[in-house]
Amino acid sequence: MMLTGGLAFLIFLVVLLVPTLLKSFGVNQEYERAVLFRLGRLGDAKGPGWYWLIPWIDRVQRVDLRTVTRALDTQETVTRDGVPVRVNAVLWFRAQDATRVITTVDNWQGAVMQAAETAMRDAIGQSDLDQLLKERAVINDRLQEMLARACGHWGVIVDSIEMKDLDIPEAMQRAIAREAEAVREKRARIIKAEGEREAAQTLADAAKVVGATPGALEMRRLQALTEIGVEHNSTIIAMMPVELIEAAKKIAEK
Repeated sequence: MMLTGGLAFLIFLVVLLVPTLLKSFGVNQEYERAVLFRLGRLGDAKGPGWYWLIPWIDRVQRVDLRTVTRALDTQETVTRDGVPVRVNAVLWFRAQDATRVITTVDNWQGAVMQAAETAMRDAIGQSDLDQLLKERAVINDRLQEMLARACGHWGVIVDSIEMKDLDIPEAMQRAIAREAEAVREKRARIIKAEGEREAAQTLADAAKVVGATPGALEMRRLQALTEIGVEHNSTIIAMMPVELIEAAKKIAEK
């Protein structure tokens, strides 16, 4: 009976000591931090590696410090100029201060997601459609600043937020296409007019040079005949020298 009672007591001690020993230490990975609570009071954050605990008194909560990537739900909102849009984005964030992450906010990742969606709706509401289409980098910077202010006191760092897709109504897409086509047509007409103006100015300058140099027009005529002959044309049109025309004008005036 004594042996049986001693064996039962030994088994009881083993059953009691094994969980106690298991609760007396913990291990963190390099990217993890453990926030210690001793009888409900906040203690020090434990770094990577081994750490010791007082069994049944100490309790820890682990925080992952790696960057978290989340895709935000598509947001339907209206721009400042009254255009309805659908926007989604990708968010990169991470915990910087494990103690603040645990003690200042419940479900810190969900809180960051809600803050990001709210900030995105606010940023779109403060921007025109043209800004969303042409200045997306500026909108992303504004979003990141708004999130940094919202999440900074939680011990969270927002690495980046990028708008991925922007959907606008089909009618607005057609209007934008017509506007772009009109802009391109305007640009083409301006370029053509500038080319004609430059060509006319060049011809005027050439006419002044030819008029001031005797025989220049005749030399140009002979050069044109040479170029025509190289092409093996069967018909060659020879122009009358300008000197003969000028002489005929003087005779007629007399």
